[in-house]
Amino acid sequence: MPNMKVVDMAGKEVGEIALSDTVFGAEVNGSVLHEAVKAYLANQRQGTQSTLTRTEVSGGGKKPWKQKGTGRARQGSTRAPQWTHGGIALGPKPRSYRITLNKKVKRAALFSALSSKVAGNEMVVVDNIALAEYKTKAMVTMLNALGADKKALIVLPAADAVVIKSCDNIPGVKTALYNTINVYDILNCDKFIVAKEAVEKIEEVYAR
Repeated sequence: MPNMKVVDMAGKEVGEIALSDTVFGAEVNGSVLHEAVKAYLANQRQGTQSTLTRTEVSGGGKKPWKQKGTGRARQGSTRAPQWTHGGIALGPKPRSYRITLNKKVKRAALFSALSSKVAGNEMVVVDNIALAEYKTKAMVTMLNALGADKKALIVLPAADAVVIKSCDNIPGVKTALYNTINVYDILNCDKFIVAKEAVEKIEEVYAR
C-alpha cells in the first residue's frame, strides 16, 4: 500500500495518507491507456462535416451539349465532379466517430493513469483546497508552492464555485470533481493535484 505525504496549500507537509493498492498501486498498462485516450479523443469529434454531392448542388439539370457529333467528351450535367462548381465525389458526410470501451477496460485504464502519476511523483495530495473569496492570485500562489508551474489538474471532492472560478483564468490549469476525472486529463497534466477528501472518495467509488 503506497503512502504519500499530505501538504497544505502552502506546500507544507501536514500529514500522511495510505493509498489503495488497487487504485493507486496498479501495474501501468500502456496498451489500455492508449485505447482509452484514443476513445476519448474520438468521442470529442462531432462528425458534422459534410460536402455536397452532384445530386445536392443546385443547377445542372440541362445536358450541356448533345451526346454525339461535337468532338467533345460526352457530358450529362455541369454539376458532375469534374466541372467547376460541380459536386464533390467521395467527400466526407456526417458520421459518428464514437468508440466504446467496456467497463473493465475503462477501470483498468483509470487505475493505470492514477498509478502512473503516483509512480512518477506527479501526484500531490492537499489537505484542503478552499478559498474565502474569488482570487486567482491565491490559486497561482498555491500552484507555485506545489511546484505546478505547467499544466495541472485539480481534483475536488465537491463543486466549489470559488475555487473553480479562481482557476478559470490560469493557463494550463483544469479543475474536475472526483467522479468526473478521465484518463486523458490525468495523463495530459504535469501535476495531478487532488484534495485529501477527493482521494478517499475516489477509492470509495472505484476500489469496489
